[in-house]
Amino acid sequence: MAKTVLGSVSLGYQLLWNQLRQLGGVQLFVGADDTAPVDAPHLLSALDESWSGQAPTLLLSVQSPRLLADMLDHGTADSPWIEVHESLLRDPAMAQRAHRAHQRGMKLIWRGEPGQRPSAALASCFLRNMVALTAEEALAGLRVSLRKHNGTDASQSSKVTSPVLAGQIYEAVASRVLTEHCLDEQKAWGVAGWPMEDVLHGYRQQRIQPGHRAIVRLTEAIDADDSVEHIELILSEEPILAYRFMRYANSAGLGLRTGIDSIRHGLMVLGLSQLRSWLLEQLPHATSDLNLQPVRTALVLRARLMEQLLDAGDGNDLRREVYLCGLLSQMDLMLGEPLNAALARFPVSERVTSAILDHSGPYVPYLEMATALESANTQATRVLCDLHRMNLEEVNRALLRTLSNARPHPAKGLLLV
Repeated sequence: MAKTVLGSVSLGYQLLWNQLRQLGGVQLFVGADDTAPVDAPHLLSALDESWSGQAPTLLLSVQSPRLLADMLDHGTADSPWIEVHESLLRDPAMAQRAHRAHQRGMKLIWRGEPGQRPSAALASCFLRNMVALTAEEALAGLRVSLRKHNGTDASQSSKVTSPVLAGQIYEAVASRVLTEHCLDEQKAWGVAGWPMEDVLHGYRQQRIQPGHRAIVRLTEAIDADDSVEHIELILSEEPILAYRFMRYANSAGLGLRTGIDSIRHGLMVLGLSQLRSWLLEQLPHATSDLNLQPVRTALVLRARLMEQLLDAGDGNDLRREVYLCGLLSQMDLMLGEPLNAALARFPVSERVTSAILDHSGPYVPYLEMATALESANTQATRVLCDLHRMNLEEVNRALLRTLSNARPHPAKGLLLV
């Protein structure tokens, strides 16, 4: 098969979260071999064709200076956002390219090292900045946040001001409190990545409950007589609820003769009426903590990506199993217990447990690839393609399909019981 432009680059991604804790954008890392030139206009066209109009904002972080220069020369006002790093702007030729691209209407994002900001001469060329705070800046932001929460009069306290500015993107924010300061108090455009460890650490003394919104959406779907396929889709997008449903479907109290090894199997055996009753039992304990939503979304995206990586001819049952493998692969984060204990609580196929616990079996290539794509290390994608004999172009297309279709699904209204 002839090599296409999407087969000439390797990709990775990071998610950008907005104030609503919804997916506001995707930072797509683009790696290229500078010994084999990539056609920049063709690549921009291929990305545009793969990105739907309802998809999150696409930000390209091009790791090849040569390819970045070509994109700046050939991009248009309709092109994705393109990041230009401060280190490259020291080259007068690259700075001039950025200036000309801005004049043509391209949306450029400045990015730099912690503590850096764009020079006054080039600042106007950028739509917004992607900023990494220094330790001192992060501490200043935390102090301002604490002062606001304590209701301290600024005129009577220290003259500490927040380094976080409205409308910018902040990356590598490891603290939940600092993230809330960026998004909620300072009105940042978004944060790149999510402080997953710190958010989940706050639940170390209690169980994480299913999301209120998901339970409401499911109940609404059942009441509207939606298809089983749609109900299965909604349930599979709430990791904790899906896990609990699998445990419930296999509980001794139901007295089923055979084990339930998939969400679809459980829905068909239990029926939607019983599902609705069970959901209403979960509702009083459900959580509305928005800080958990990015954690859930990240788990679901890994599962969706694994599903997309399968060959088109693979059956629906296999796709469901691979999806479940991805969803369960990080369930220890949500449950606060080891994966082997979590997977022992209901029947799971040996293919799934082998991939997650032993890193063996037929699902390992998909799990390893989906995991590798969650980073800026685009070279790892090429290595895994060689190792598992996967087609690089098909991997990239699967990633773009998955990310392009990732969008929030709010409930229609309040649930009246």
